[in-house]
Parts: sequence; C-alpha cells; structure tokens
Amino acid sequence: MDDRKLKVLAAVVDEYIRTGEPVGSKAISQLSHINVSAATIRNDMSVLEQMGYLEQPHTSAGRIPTYLGYRLYIDELMTLPELPDDEKARLDSMLGGEDTPEELLVQNAAAALTEITQCAAVVSTAAPKFSVISKVEVIPTGKRLYVILLITSSGNIKNKACRLEFDLTHEQLEFFTHYIDENLSGISVKDLSEEMLDKMIAAVSAYMVTLSPLVKGLCELSEDMKRQELTVSGGEKLLSCNDLDKMEVVRFIERRHELTDFMEDTFSGIQVKFGSEGSFAIGNSSMIVSHYKKDGQDAGSIGIIGPMRVDYKKIIPYIDYLTNKITDLMSGEDEINSNTAADDTFTPS
Repeated sequence: MDDRKLKVLAAVVDEYIRTGEPVGSKAISQLSHINVSAATIRNDMSVLEQMGYLEQPHTSAGRIPTYLGYRLYIDELMTLPELPDDEKARLDSMLGGEDTPEELLVQNAAAALTEITQCAAVVSTAAPKFSVISKVEVIPTGKRLYVILLITSSGNIKNKACRLEFDLTHEQLEFFTHYIDENLSGISVKDLSEEMLDKMIAAVSAYMVTLSPLVKGLCELSEDMKRQELTVSGGEKLLSCNDLDKMEVVRFIERRHELTDFMEDTFSGIQVKFGSEGSFAIGNSSMIVSHYKKDGQDAGSIGIIGPMRVDYKKIIPYIDYLTNKITDLMSGEDEINSNTAADDTFTPS
C-alpha cells in the first residue's frame, strides 16, 4: 500500500473517531495534509474497502473503518502525543501518594480512567506465580470461631473465617501453627497442590480431627491466591453507549471472567484487542490494557473497554502514565523514570 492510501486511511479513522459519522472523500480532500482531489481520494477509499480496511454502511454513504483498518492505524499509523504536565499532575492527585494502599491505588486509577475516558475500566491482579508463603496465622475471634491469615512474600494477604466444633486450647493452636509453618513456609503458591493439602488434612486429623476445617480453609485460601482477580467498573458507560449492543454488554458483564486469560497474557506494553477478533463478547468494541509491576514482577493489569471508535491517541497516554506511576509507587520510587524501559511503552498487538 502506498503512502497516500495510508494517509487517507489514517484521516478516515481520525475523522470517524471525531464525528461518529461515515466519512466522505470531500471531507478528506479538505484536510490540509491531503493534497489530492476528491476523485483521487474516492478511488483510494474504494481500494481500501476492497482490501478490507474500510466499509460502506449504506449505498452512497461515506466509509467507516473496519477492525482491520483500526488495527493498521493503531499498529503503524498513529502518533501518540505527550501527556501534558498539568494532566500528569491531575492524575497524580487522583491516584494518591506513596502512603496510599496498593489496592486503593489501582481502584483510584480505574476511577480516573472511567472519568476521563467515559468508558468502563477493567482491572486484574496477577496470580502470584512467583510468590512464596511467608506466614500463616490462626487468630481466635469468638466462640469456636477462628480466622486464618495467609501471607505471601509479595505482600498478598488472604483471610478466611472457620467455625470449629470445639474451642482450641493454646497447645492445640500452637501445634497447628508449628505444623503449618514447617510444611508451608517457603512453598511457592503455584506449588500448593490438592495432593499436598490432602496429606496435610490427613496428618492434622490424626492428631485432632477438629483441626481439619482449618486446613480445608487453607485449601480454599490457596485456590483464591492462585486465581487472578478481575473487576470491571463503570459498566453503565457501556450500556449507555449507542455504538454497542446492549444485550452483548449484559452478557459480557455476566461472563467477564472470560477476560482473565487475555489479561494474564498482557506481558508487555499496552495491548489493544477488538471484540470483533473474538477477544470478548461485545462486537464493535475495543479493550486497551497495560500491565503494572511491583519490584520488577508483574502485579496486574488495568485498562478500558469501550466502543471501537474510542480516541486511541488520547486514551493510550493516560493508561501508559497510570500504569507506570502505579509501578513506581508500588516499588517505592519517587517519580516516573522518563526513560521507561521498552516493555513499559506502547507495543502494537
């Protein structure tokens, strides 16, 4: 494809994102950087349609981009602007400072994205594949009621309340804590197999069957710990978007867990996926996601879901800044490194 057709495609995408209306050759010919006639542009648009990058929704109407057109635009034609300093300061104030709890940092970032983009925000916390168990604690909280705390080396904490048949003595609690510490301390979360935990239940039950609910509680906590957590906020933005089918949005919200695999595969940079590519259940939609890290390890992903006609040039710098800022705050760095590593910048999908 020659440079002129690429310029025409980029202009059609930009105009359609701006207006939401099919774009005609006359509108493109009036742009200052397009120095050819409307007739030439019509021919170029016809060729782009034949190649699958544009489509004509109605006879005699202008053209709109297909998802292939958006893909080429995002991967090769789009130039991202630098986020202005006042917008960076605004995002910093919306996020919170170094003393803000990590979970709240991510929640604040999602709220900021929803407000700025008017799209739904999607957040996942990475399954701690490289974390090891650093501590297990059992805390009496009431009559025959105990809370188990499972803490990992990455700082993740899970808790579960367990009701036993009898109150435990100090010696019984001490035995359980010592046994669990000997058998689980330093074990990788990903290595917590069902077979290992079944053996522990049998061993503890041989000492005192009343203790087995505590180990079963640990089994459930370990499964939770290995599972990626995913939340979608601002779903009402999707329901109110005229570009999206409302029934598809409802089905997506009900089955949003299906996004988990894609979110886990967001290894580097910013990724853009379209519903038309079968990534998720909403046709004519797009998802822009980037990952954040903690101390050099993937900690989760955050991004937006909206219509395919979102303003990529506007939104991607916001997502890029937020994920880099979260990474720095979680890692205890004072400011974003302006020379961000290549795997933390926009990379085409």
